[in-house]
Amino acid sequence: MDDGQNRDTLAAEAAREGAATPGMTATLAANIARLQERRAAEQRHASLSERVAEAITAFTGSMTFVALHLILFGGWIAANTIGLPAVPRFDPSLVVLAMAASVEAIFLSTFVLISQNRMAAAAARRADLDLHIGLLAEHELTRVAALLEAVATHLGVGAVDPEFAEVKRDVEPETVLDTLDG
Repeated sequence: MDDGQNRDTLAAEAAREGAATPGMTATLAANIARLQERRAAEQRHASLSERVAEAITAFTGSMTFVALHLILFGGWIAANTIGLPAVPRFDPSLVVLAMAASVEAIFLSTFVLISQNRMAAAAARRADLDLHIGLLAEHELTRVAALLEAVATHLGVGAVDPEFAEVKRDVEPETVLDTLDG
């Protein structure tokens, strides 16, 4: 099935299922469904190390992780400074706690960097797609402007807007990037 048929099929399914809500067309609902399917497929195709890093990063970024650390570190500090009944002091200088926290920080920062690298790669792909869609829309609008001018000329209606000639010109992406990079 080609992309056009797939798009039409998804739009029809979305319309049948009532996915198009007020303010959202069936085509928009189908586009959202395709994006969700793509993200799910990307998750399924992620390597084991990426999935593990993502799971660890998700857990360490949760309030559950914070609560566990408060309990663990608070209990450790209390047991070794003021003492707890039935718990002998096992790290009175808290050196072992500092070492454990340092090692944990090293590993957690590595997992966060792995997740950030994956997110940056996905963001770069989305930015490229956005650029391609923008350039395609610009090209299509340029063609529509030329067609509109031809229709206006055929009907004897002249375009008075001096900017219209500029609208009909294709944008050169390299020139724009060179200008932005200055």
